[in-house]
Amino acid sequence: MIIGVPKEIKDHEFRVGMTPAGVDALRHDGHIVRIQRGAGIGSGLSDEAYEAAGAEMVDAEDAWSVDLVVKVKEPLPQEYGFLRPGLTLFTFLHLAAMPELADVLLERKVRAVGYETVEKGGRLPLLAPMSQVAGKVAAQKGTVLLHRGREENSRGLLLGGVPGTERGRVVIIGGGNVGLSAAKVAAGLDAHVIVMDRDPARLAYIDDLFGGKVETRAASLHALSCLLSDCDMLIGAALVAGARAPQLLSREMLRTMRPGSVFLDVAIDQGGMAETSRPTSHSEPTFEEEGVIHYCVANMPGAVPATSTAALTQATLPFVQQLAQCSTVEEIQADHALAAGVNTWDGKLTCRAVAEALQRSFAPLR
Repeated sequence: MIIGVPKEIKDHEFRVGMTPAGVDALRHDGHIVRIQRGAGIGSGLSDEAYEAAGAEMVDAEDAWSVDLVVKVKEPLPQEYGFLRPGLTLFTFLHLAAMPELADVLLERKVRAVGYETVEKGGRLPLLAPMSQVAGKVAAQKGTVLLHRGREENSRGLLLGGVPGTERGRVVIIGGGNVGLSAAKVAAGLDAHVIVMDRDPARLAYIDDLFGGKVETRAASLHALSCLLSDCDMLIGAALVAGARAPQLLSREMLRTMRPGSVFLDVAIDQGGMAETSRPTSHSEPTFEEEGVIHYCVANMPGAVPATSTAALTQATLPFVQQLAQCSTVEEIQADHALAAGVNTWDGKLTCRAVAEALQRSFAPLR
């Protein structure tokens, strides 16, 4: 099979879909790998390193003119011209929040497999590493955004405080990979951290993990509303696999937060958790609504591409190898993890959660 890795073109997206080690592994499996020139530079991976691993270095058109394209982020409108029937695309898609892209993939009959819906043993193995990175990035960014100067109307708060002062209060909605990683950073800075989740077992795990240093609360709108008035940093980290993020925060709720506080919506790539949320970029990452500084960057892990690329490609490579061996829909169906990842196939929407979010017809993969 011929496998292509284009350079990412999303704003400040410096990750790449494959490392030289991945090229080497696929070459040993008998595949041809084409890497777009300059694709790995932002992650510290030179063209020479790819060539030494056996890759063909090509332009964008040739990187897309292959059997299987491996990317990091969803295709942008500038790339729609490369999409065609029979092409297999393996990348983050987040179609529940992107109806236009879903329509294009269906119209062009692309076989699109989304990292975020690949499921194995009840887990999301390809989403997990980027969720961990995003959680830590969110907490770090939030800490800086609370500083006066970076944002004119910020609280001017040192999150961990010093003796004789009050520590900053961080509320995290969701105790999964994002929330847990964010809590590690915030608690490490000596903030007062509260994690909310619906699963009692998850709350018990978090309580044991932090030895009581992090508070846990059963998630409900009432409990959340009670916490907002004293909240300095709010992190939205709830997930429904493949579907739109639950919109739990109304404009009125955010209005009760302290002026200059920060809301970081890590679920923005799935539509966001607040009525006030809208996607931002690393170039223009923030905006203010109801006195609250919003950070809604849809590719937060792109800020740390060396770490993110290493973590992501380590997880994706075994699935790339599996996809490269699958030439029929029956072979995909036989691999339950990959089958769960298929979002569109030959003009059909095959992910139930995406279909429900977009209110489109669902067709089982067959």
